[in-house]
Amino acid sequence: MPQTAAFIGGIQKMTLYETRARYFLVGSNQAQTKHRVLKIDRTEPKDLVIIDDKHVYNQQEVRELLSRLDLGNRTKIGQKGSSGLSRSVGAFGIVGFVRFLEGYYIVLITKRRKMADIGGHSIYKIEDTTMIYIPNDSVRVTHPDEARYVRIFQNVDLSSNFYFSYSYDLSHSLQYNLTLLQRPYEHWLSEASSAEDKVHTQSKQDSFDIFEDEGLPTQVVYGLRNEPYYKYVWNGKLLERVKDTVHPDWLMYIIHGFCGQSKLLIYGRPVHITLIARRSSRFAGTRFLKRGANCEGDVANEVETEQIVHESSVTSFAAGSYSSYVQVRGSVPLYWSQDISTMMPKPPIRLDQADPYAHVAGLHFDQMLQRFGSPIIILNLVKKREKRKHEKILSEDLYPAVFNLNQFLPPEHCIEYIAWDMARYTKSKLCNVLDRLSMIAENVVKRTGFFINRSDFYCHTLRPDDRWGDVGGYIASSGRLQTGVLRTNCVDCLDRTNTAQFMVGKCALAYQLYALGMIDKPRLQFDTDCVRLFEELYEDHGDTLSLQYGGSQLVHRVKTYRKIAPWTQHSKDIMQTLSRYYSNAFSDADRQDAINLFLQVYQPSEGKAHLWELPTDFYLHQKSTLSLPYDRRSYTLWWTQGILSYLPVPYDEAACEDTMKKVKVKRVNRFDESIDIYTEFYRPYELTLFDDTFSIIMSNAARELMPKSVGVDPSPFTVRKPEETGKSVLGKSNKEEAVLQRKTAASAPPPPSEEAISTTSEDDSEEDRDDEGSVSQRSTPIKLLTESGESSRTREESQQQNVKEPYGLDLSELPAEKDVLIYKRFAHLGENQHMVERSERINLANIIYLKPVSQFPEDSVYGVCPPQVDRDSREVFESHVMTGRGHVRALCREDMLMYREYVKNRYM
Repeated sequence: MPQTAAFIGGIQKMTLYETRARYFLVGSNQAQTKHRVLKIDRTEPKDLVIIDDKHVYNQQEVRELLSRLDLGNRTKIGQKGSSGLSRSVGAFGIVGFVRFLEGYYIVLITKRRKMADIGGHSIYKIEDTTMIYIPNDSVRVTHPDEARYVRIFQNVDLSSNFYFSYSYDLSHSLQYNLTLLQRPYEHWLSEASSAEDKVHTQSKQDSFDIFEDEGLPTQVVYGLRNEPYYKYVWNGKLLERVKDTVHPDWLMYIIHGFCGQSKLLIYGRPVHITLIARRSSRFAGTRFLKRGANCEGDVANEVETEQIVHESSVTSFAAGSYSSYVQVRGSVPLYWSQDISTMMPKPPIRLDQADPYAHVAGLHFDQMLQRFGSPIIILNLVKKREKRKHEKILSEDLYPAVFNLNQFLPPEHCIEYIAWDMARYTKSKLCNVLDRLSMIAENVVKRTGFFINRSDFYCHTLRPDDRWGDVGGYIASSGRLQTGVLRTNCVDCLDRTNTAQFMVGKCALAYQLYALGMIDKPRLQFDTDCVRLFEELYEDHGDTLSLQYGGSQLVHRVKTYRKIAPWTQHSKDIMQTLSRYYSNAFSDADRQDAINLFLQVYQPSEGKAHLWELPTDFYLHQKSTLSLPYDRRSYTLWWTQGILSYLPVPYDEAACEDTMKKVKVKRVNRFDESIDIYTEFYRPYELTLFDDTFSIIMSNAARELMPKSVGVDPSPFTVRKPEETGKSVLGKSNKEEAVLQRKTAASAPPPPSEEAISTTSEDDSEEDRDDEGSVSQRSTPIKLLTESGESSRTREESQQQNVKEPYGLDLSELPAEKDVLIYKRFAHLGENQHMVERSERINLANIIYLKPVSQFPEDSVYGVCPPQVDRDSREVFESHVMTGRGHVRALCREDMLMYREYVKNRYM
């Protein structure tokens, strides 16, 4: 049993009630057993007054409270016509509170969609929000410019790629979250003892323990609530006003970027591959308006991409196997910009300020050392040779800056710099771009290593590989940690960067699958189902980030650099280039104003110049330029004090005093709802349809990428021919529909294409996809149970009779041919897997017997007689159950002989 567990958000459903004087926000947990109430005053025209009584109500108490409020706010006692308390809106979370020139607004999430599961923790995408003005109309002081600020604020589309979770910290990496849970117990003694006094002073309902009165020992778990990493939080400023006044359950932090998850079936073993991208909220903006770095070391278009691989058959973080790999993209950390006053596709690059001591680069890499450890590896993809200097200006200044910083670092922790002109290699017919990138990726992964939460590695023992011994990282008692990170950049950090990150991620994925025991060698080849699935994820990831920063989808993709793109891709690339140019020239300024207002970089007030009147937003993002710094950082000791003593491990993940202050600890019973992730994920109190579960709906490599013809090797690591895809039998593959669904959910709609025009809406396509999978598996097995010598008419009659028995209806037609082909492939896979020869025909009466209960022939109610199980089978099952409980019986001689035969046939 783990000694620590993360707290689950106690408020996941909300209802906003309205009276003339107040708003009452009633929040509850998922099971609706615990409720909290926020009281928001509506009589203050410009101030935000929120009262949280910190009391936990049950369902009956909340109903009584609402009834009293309804009765007390009616105009006349006993009046039934107009209620004093009216329901305004239902919601799933609070984005924040914002004020412009009048009163405050509250922004609520009204629609959500599940996007991923990680260890039983659900990740949701915001689908829709509502913005409600808090003050009453009677006290409202109107301002003529208020409506314009509201329109600018709403230009940030919260329904486009904003994500949140009630129980998982999306602002931190999986390595950080699991390292926090895996720290030794003694680290929490001092923190827990100080928090223990607060626990005993709480109400009896909050600290009730069923074992206290019996005198039995209580099984205590230390619940953890960690501060988010505010660099990747986009509503931190919107919650800043209420953060210290309300209970932490009301606070929900959102990230912006990308989240996608797909299922990889390895001979029936489900493996989930998740891709999460976190956009930085500091120095955020659009393509030409945000370049380089600001005076605090934050760079433009900084995105942290994390790929997570885990076997989904085990949900728990404590018992499951989880692996992750993180890499970063971001603009070149120098003071530079591009002049957009002239209408040019490529405005000239200019260095705005000389930085001979690499001060701003030092601030940036100091942040990276704190979060990722060492080594920091820079992969610079900008051009080296140009007729007229353009991109080369950045390389000429970046390398001296890195060289200057490395003079003062210890040699083992120096920043590594790799410069490679990717565009020049692409034009050469003799050079293979992806082969060169794969060599760089192999060296990078061996230097940084990757994270895995298991210390018992058997992959290199059973299937040894020479490259495994060269993998870097930090090996701890609880597993292997990634130390350091790859930082990739070109000029825009879009097309070339996404391809380079894909190749590094593909190399890391091979090592992750090898460490988890899924493959025999840490190497993956193109044109396999696994790599195709991963490539689709990265293309969706690249398209989404490109739309957010550049205004269009990717222009050059992985297929472009493999030189296998179809001839129609060239015209699509031209359209994407024109779309990007149009967005940069005409709409980027409005989008930049919206981002500045949403992130509260600019806060409007009386007597202050309006946002649209500012000639530039330079001074909004470069705050230290308006005042002299009191503590100027040393040019030689440019890193934060204390970092070097923990390297190569990241300072943020070290169990030091500074990091311990960011974690709040509370003693709770192990059965408490606030840490019970099993109940949170499986929801045993709800009736759930199997076909509606997220694991069925999510993208599946076996269903959407594997060829549908019979006799194909089902391994997702088998190289397929170009024509051997999921559309060889069924026509257009469902994978294309899934890709279009994810792309249409991005920041802005892509230009209409033939595929987009012929594809239905997102909900319809998902339902059709589910129906194909479910119908094919439910309707075809009955046909295969009949003898091969029967005529087609006899088979049809027996099929209808068998279906009539449990369902009470007749089938009017046979299953579709494509469904039969899917089931034939399924049956062929099962025969090859088990290789069981059956000489006699199966008699269903020996397995299960249905006895009609009603006298009516059309009634479908039957009494079921359980099958007869012999003694040997019962002993095998009882042994299996006892083994699961930890009581393993002694092995006999037959067991040892059987295992030796298995090892001999499998590995020798």
